[in-house]
Amino acid sequence: MSDISKAHPALADALAAKGYETLTPVQDAVLAPELDGVDMLVSAQTGSGKTVAFGLALASTLLEDAERMPRADLPLAVVIAPTRELAMQVKRELDWLYGKAGGKVASCVGGMDMRDERRVLGKGVHIVVGTPGRLCDHIKRGSLDMSELKAVVLDEADEMLKMGFREEIENILGAAPEDRRSLMFSATVPKTIASLAKKYQRNAVRVNTAAEAKQHMDIEYRALRVSKDDRENAIINVLRYYDAKNAIVFCDRRDEVNRMVQRFNNRGFSVVALSGELNQSQRSAALQALRDGRAKVCIATDVAARGLDLPDLELVVHASVPKNTEALLHRSGRTGRAGRKGVSVLIVPHQAARRAERLLQGAKITANWVNPPSAEDVIGKDNERMLEGLVLEDPVTDDERVMAERMLEKFEAGQIAAAFIRQYRAGRSAPEELVSGGGGGNERGGQRERTPRNDFAGGVWFTLNLGRKQKAEPRWILPMLCKSGDLKKGEIGSIKITETATFVEVDPAGLDRFLAAIGPEGKIEKAITARQIDGQPDFNGGHVQGGGGGRGRDRGDRGDRGARDRGGKGRGGDRSESRGRSSKPYAPREKVKSYDDRPPKMNKKAKARAAEAAEGKVENYEEATVWADDPSYADKPKKPHKKKLARAAAKSGKPSGKSSSGKSGGAKGPRGSGGDGPPKRRKAGKPGGVKLKRKPKA
Repeated sequence: MSDISKAHPALADALAAKGYETLTPVQDAVLAPELDGVDMLVSAQTGSGKTVAFGLALASTLLEDAERMPRADLPLAVVIAPTRELAMQVKRELDWLYGKAGGKVASCVGGMDMRDERRVLGKGVHIVVGTPGRLCDHIKRGSLDMSELKAVVLDEADEMLKMGFREEIENILGAAPEDRRSLMFSATVPKTIASLAKKYQRNAVRVNTAAEAKQHMDIEYRALRVSKDDRENAIINVLRYYDAKNAIVFCDRRDEVNRMVQRFNNRGFSVVALSGELNQSQRSAALQALRDGRAKVCIATDVAARGLDLPDLELVVHASVPKNTEALLHRSGRTGRAGRKGVSVLIVPHQAARRAERLLQGAKITANWVNPPSAEDVIGKDNERMLEGLVLEDPVTDDERVMAERMLEKFEAGQIAAAFIRQYRAGRSAPEELVSGGGGGNERGGQRERTPRNDFAGGVWFTLNLGRKQKAEPRWILPMLCKSGDLKKGEIGSIKITETATFVEVDPAGLDRFLAAIGPEGKIEKAITARQIDGQPDFNGGHVQGGGGGRGRDRGDRGDRGARDRGGKGRGGDRSESRGRSSKPYAPREKVKSYDDRPPKMNKKAKARAAEAAEGKVENYEEATVWADDPSYADKPKKPHKKKLARAAAKSGKPSGKSSSGKSGGAKGPRGSGGDGPPKRRKAGKPGGVKLKRKPKA
């Protein structure tokens, strides 16, 4: 960093009045002598002072060697920002930076009255700051004349392209003079930004600050493992634990914003919302409430909070894991700005832990994986702040001493201290009780570790009369035993299934209830019965399958499942032996009998006669089979189709139907050749007696 003497003399006084003593790396980089008057493509991290940086870079172009800005007729510079909030923030920064130099700055953003903006532009301004859509509207209506433009600045250029403003940006750049200066500031420089710079910039110089390699060194990252249902409760405890002057909670959708705002308001937090469904006046009121201290928490979406700059923002909470590294860096970059410290907290459900790890690794960020603050942690932090906030160094005045003596005469010291503690905690929301400190996940946020259960002391074994052949599975055997056997889930131990039987271990505590439920016959459900076994059952008689048991069942009973399921021969073992099948080769199939050896085909009457023979109503079956060849029992032949009859008649030249009068003697001649009836008219294009074939579909 360097001192502010490198800045233009007309702006150095404004920097000193604002409290600047040194410049940030990006501000110092753009003031290099070799970059004076050239196009630049600057990439710097969020919160590094880019707004002041391009304000300082424009000074040599707008002021040149003068101490004050020239007369404001037509705009000399245009600054394009992706959102209304960022545009208004840029305007405020340029107001104080160019205020002493006589610079006039106007804003043109969506949601504001265009007539007011047109009147301001008509009076004359030096710098116009606006959003792409509104600037295009003013250019088309002729209220923004860019003929005298000397410089164009694109702030957050990568975000504008993501939001679909490429066409508007190209229209604005196309309306500007060709000899103007172009400055592009972007957190990242993807191919789209590089192509845009190549098209609209002249010999642009790429500027990378040294701080870019150290992303957000002033921000402490913490990843909290929570269960899915405890997400909002964990956010409440985080807000209570840090008690930041200003905090922002990022959500993915508007409905999440509305739900959290309603719940946090009910819990006593001073909350405002910031989403795309708010108009400009509502958004401005929400931001002003945060700056004035009337609100401490802002619930916002990514797009609505783009470029948001709050001086006292100390805490950023990601209610859900960001979708990419750019979103993570942008969200977190709202805090830790201009050398101030901040905390970025990721709320990570267990199922999203791996994705969060990859996200942090891709952003080159090291986060502390911890459990969310518990209710005891929040209360302990409140007690520390209460003791630190006590003012005991100042001397006691006479009025205070008199009141203190009166209170001590009327109350005990413990009562007075308890009343003070209750009053201190009265205006604060009570912390939430979380499920076992965030769900009991392991250190890396994965699934909870499974520990083997201890076997029942003196467990009693029963055998059920069903196995794998009856499709026995632990998933339905376990609830069946609980329902029909009057057992609890924790009273059922190992369930082992063989080919023809199932062995179940029962806790002695539930043995009497189980025996009373199944009765002396051992009936459980339908045809399923249970029989008690003396001692340990022998599982060597059949292939044993480890099944599900009660709570925390011994998964170690399964042993080496891969080797056991394959008969102990590994992956290439004999699968037929492991499945209880015979290892003998398949028997050859019987030869198909010849046509002469097959039984004669019988019609319906013959089949009925054969059935009577089988029942003893006929003397022998051979006699019944003769009926198959008997013409008297033969089925009536099917009548040929009328199309076949017509085709056969056409070939033989004989009539194939009755006359039109319905008499048997009057055969109808060929179509159109006479006969008893009048000749029918032949359809055009179709020769008589010829059937046209339909063309096959392509």
